[in-house]
Amino acid sequence: MNAPNKSGWKPTSPAQGAPKHGGPATTTGNYALMLEEDLIFDIGTSDTTGVDLPDAVIGEGNRLAGMIRDDAIDLPGLSEPEAVRHYTRLSRQNYGIDLGFFPLGSCTMKHNPRLNEKVARMPGFADVHPLQPVDTVRGALGVINELAHWLIKLTGMHGVAMSPKAGAHGELCGILCIRAALEARGDAREVVLVPESAHGTNPATAAFAGYRVENIPATSGGRVDLEALKTRLGPDVAAVMITNPNTCGLFEPDMRAISDAVHEAGGFVYCDGANFNAIVGRVRPGDLGVDAMHINLHKTFSTPHGGGGPGSGPVVLSEALSPFGPLPYTARTADGVVHLVEEEDAESFAKEHFGGPLQHFGRMTAFHGQMGMYTRALTYMLSHGADGLKQVSEDAVLNANYILRAMEDVLHAPYAHSGPCMHEALFGDKGFAEGISTLDLAKGLIDEGYHPMTMYFPLVVHGAMLVEPTETESKATIDQFITAFRSVAERAKAGDDSLKTAPHYAPRSRLDETMAARKPLLSYTGLDAE
Repeated sequence: MNAPNKSGWKPTSPAQGAPKHGGPATTTGNYALMLEEDLIFDIGTSDTTGVDLPDAVIGEGNRLAGMIRDDAIDLPGLSEPEAVRHYTRLSRQNYGIDLGFFPLGSCTMKHNPRLNEKVARMPGFADVHPLQPVDTVRGALGVINELAHWLIKLTGMHGVAMSPKAGAHGELCGILCIRAALEARGDAREVVLVPESAHGTNPATAAFAGYRVENIPATSGGRVDLEALKTRLGPDVAAVMITNPNTCGLFEPDMRAISDAVHEAGGFVYCDGANFNAIVGRVRPGDLGVDAMHINLHKTFSTPHGGGGPGSGPVVLSEALSPFGPLPYTARTADGVVHLVEEEDAESFAKEHFGGPLQHFGRMTAFHGQMGMYTRALTYMLSHGADGLKQVSEDAVLNANYILRAMEDVLHAPYAHSGPCMHEALFGDKGFAEGISTLDLAKGLIDEGYHPMTMYFPLVVHGAMLVEPTETESKATIDQFITAFRSVAERAKAGDDSLKTAPHYAPRSRLDETMAARKPLLSYTGLDAE
């Protein structure tokens, strides 16, 4: 903060750091229409407020009498214009899908049609409460069941658990279904096999569920080593957790052979469905022998994400695992009808359609799930139709291959020789000048106006850069990104030292990320002390 002048006056929005854009520093810290913004504690004061509230009057004997604060709450008070401007200015320093292209790999950050948002806000959906009597939410339950029907249809599976809240939550659900099925037959297996090309949450989920995790190597082409997998299979292997398309952006052509080998050994196949956007409408995982797979509704079927929620990760189940799904669950009966099964009906339903007693492992959550996720996903499906969903995957794959082939002459593309990629293109830092890293390239992309791609993942590629354009970006948008991407890559190969201090034109310069992790300032008091 700038020191006060002789009169005691001090600017409330001081210039921050070195001059930007090659020009001189400004008095306010503002640069034309890019306005600097202080902490909310620096703008407002705790002795003022933007609204007038009556003093609380609590009579003697009132149960709230002992809860009155004795000390000041010490929150900053702002007028309405100050509050609106504060958050609007902050939002202009953020990057979102409505502002530009998100090339994040394995995240499918695509445009979300506003029609979906309109439906999610309809009365009866937006205001539904989990504790309402069942008779008052029949419409909402009907939407859940209709969505479940289409998830089963698109995946070729038998049942689906709708309640998991996100991908990793869905993974846990699937593994618990597998554990329940094994326990039901008295089979105490201890090992889950996870290929190198799987998502990082897969081994974490298996370990969390109490299994010992063993790695399966990848071939030089970036796919699962089938012979190594077959060699390791045995009576101690409960399941294989495989990501398909995998994290190298490649489809696993041996998926059916993998499933057959695992089933022959008495295990189950879990498929990470985070990359379903690449194959929806084209491939049914059930036809590949998959027993359980989560589907990230917020990735494949459109809901804004990337800010910490909400999410949704329904888990589709094979006929072998459907009886072990959590309550409530949805299953397809012999006549092809999909039924949403509530707890009170589960016992009789299981006896009638599964030929035995209820074998579920309990509940994943207290209630069905995030209603807004369901309405958005179903709206997306119905508005696209079968042909539209097929085009989604085709366009996503086309865009990714366009980027792969446009960049392979300037960036190391370790699996370009393996044939077409799926939804994402993978590059490495081989060929960069000494001292230049993937992080430096990513910071340089920020100066070009782009959110960086996924970095340093997957771990099988040194200095990995994973780019997923999705199906919603036009050729013009991708061409512009490729131009910027190539220019920064060429600078990295040439050893342009200015990349080491990038970004130069962003609202904030490069942060000391190591120091931020080791010595975080978690309170305004800490900031003041600094």
